[in-house]
Amino acid sequence: MRIGELARATGASPRSLRYYEEQHLLSSNRSTSGQRFYSHAAQERVLLIQRLYQAGLCSSTIAELLPCITDPAARTPLLRDRLISERARISAQVDSLRETLASLDAVVSALGTVDSSN
Repeated sequence: MRIGELARATGASPRSLRYYEEQHLLSSNRSTSGQRFYSHAAQERVLLIQRLYQAGLCSSTIAELLPCITDPAARTPLLRDRLISERARISAQVDSLRETLASLDAVVSALGTVDSSN
């Protein structure tokens, strides 16, 4: 699939896809004219990369951890510990967001119904 097709399939911009390649997070094959072609597996990889970015991981951390997520042979005790650490950080974020959501729910509940005609 070409870069535009992958961009549409994942919601990532072509610029983001090129950046992922620069950071060694994604790879493509090139045609003789230099056009990028991606495998169909690239779609799932891009979606995973996007989720990891949304969770607050930087590109260097993603590059470090992606191999052990996608290739069991690359799993080492050091990378396992790093994954556990990142998971704990994300879990703490989720807990904090749940607390914030509960606070907002309490405020909304206390407000009752608001007259929207004003």
